[in-house]
Parts: sequence; structure tokens; C-alpha cells
Amino acid sequence: MSPYPARTTEAGVVVVQPDGRLNMVAAPSLRRQLHALVDGGNSKVVVDLSKTEFIDSSGLGALISGLKVARQAGGDLRIAAPTRQVVTVLELTNLNRVLRAHDSVDGAFDDQP
Repeated sequence: MSPYPARTTEAGVVVVQPDGRLNMVAAPSLRRQLHALVDGGNSKVVVDLSKTEFIDSSGLGALISGLKVARQAGGDLRIAAPTRQVVTVLELTNLNRVLRAHDSVDGAFDDQP
């Protein structure tokens, strides 16, 4: 599976936008992409979940793995614009406490210089 669309904002934040189903088939690709971005020096990452219609434990694992490597590199991984299904899964697993959803990609890092 090829990497998901990614772009860099003017503030130097990399935005990755997975689409469709983020399950055991797609999650390894996202995990590799997030690790490659951080390894390449991009420690501030936003995952735009506005086009992700489904997420399972594998998808959550990819996000947590990306969060871990970003924080180890001195940055952070944030999620933005999750769909209702994604929000429900985050709430059911209590991961909404670790991966707080932001309304928009542009506002995800507003609290940092």
C-alpha cells in the first residue's frame, strides 16, 4: 500500500491524510509513513482523519506508535477532524485522553510556537 497524501504547512507541520478504512490492512502502511516522517526530521505531525470512515485497534496502534516516535524526537503527533466513528472508538478505548482531537488541521498546533 502506498503512503497516504502528505503536505507540510507554513509552520513546518506535516499533515498526513489517511482515507477509507484504517484497519489491519492499512495500518502498517500508516505506521511506516509516520516513522519515516519522524526519522526524516519532521517531529510535528497532524493526522487528518476527516476521510477515515473506519478505524480499528490496528489503526489506533499505528497512531499511538507515531505519537511515541514523534514525542521521542521532541515533537508531537496530533489528530484532527475525526469522523464520528473514529471519535466513538477513541472514547470507548479512552484513547481520547491521549490523542485529543482538534477541530481542524490548522489549529492542531496552535498552542505551540
